[in-house]
Amino acid sequence: MTGTREHDSGAATGSGGSRRTLLRSALAAGATAGGALALGRSTASAAPEAPPGEAPRPSPSPGEPSGKPRPTTPRQALAELTAGNRRWRALRQHHPHEARALRRELVAGQHPFALVLGCVDSRVPPELVFDQGLGDLLTVRSAGEVLDEAVLGSIAYGALELGIPLIVVLGHASCGAVAAAVEADETGERLPAHIQYLADQLRPAIDHALPVEQRVDAAITANVRRVRARLAAEPDLAARIREGKLAVTGARYELGTQLVHRLD
Repeated sequence: MTGTREHDSGAATGSGGSRRTLLRSALAAGATAGGALALGRSTASAAPEAPPGEAPRPSPSPGEPSGKPRPTTPRQALAELTAGNRRWRALRQHHPHEARALRRELVAGQHPFALVLGCVDSRVPPELVFDQGLGDLLTVRSAGEVLDEAVLGSIAYGALELGIPLIVVLGHASCGAVAAAVEADETGERLPAHIQYLADQLRPAIDHALPVEQRVDAAITANVRRVRARLAAEPDLAARIREGKLAVTGARYELGTQLVHRLD
């Protein structure tokens, strides 16, 4: 982000240096405030660990199937993601579906059981957070889970063409995109280049009735709920929801405990 060139028109105000400073300060503030809050949340319990002196449970051979049938319903898909996150938190990942035979099999096609719309943050890769492997998840990522035509088209492809039964909108603590949007909203400064578009899309999630120090964390959660509601209202997706073929859920990943918990 710091290397972004500024070719936008006179809509941007202030010098490039001040805008970059604003963005960097917002990201730093979000990381500090969000991280501290995540550690103190009552809903995010400490990550489970193996008892003292006990080695972690051995994992299956890399890429080997778990032996369980592939999830085909929203409930089954959610249960599999929940189990995978539990393994991730306990440092007992299976790293499933990576074997050579499966790689050859996937050349012919894919049948992911869940779609995860997540942030671009490098600390929250869905395949790791949910301990899934090749062909398991269709992942769509944009800063702050912001929706645009490309994102909506990608989600529609997963749900309508691949028949995926579950969509998870995954936000996370200490989201820099949300922090930058809140900071820009407070100061009135514009962010450089296309980053301003993200701030504009995230602004409706900001609750101005809250104290300033609480707005970033609250906006992270509110944004997930807004995006989830928007997706559930998409006509084609709504039809599949009514038929029981699809569920759209919101969730949040706590960096401090690595827990994913539902928001709806």
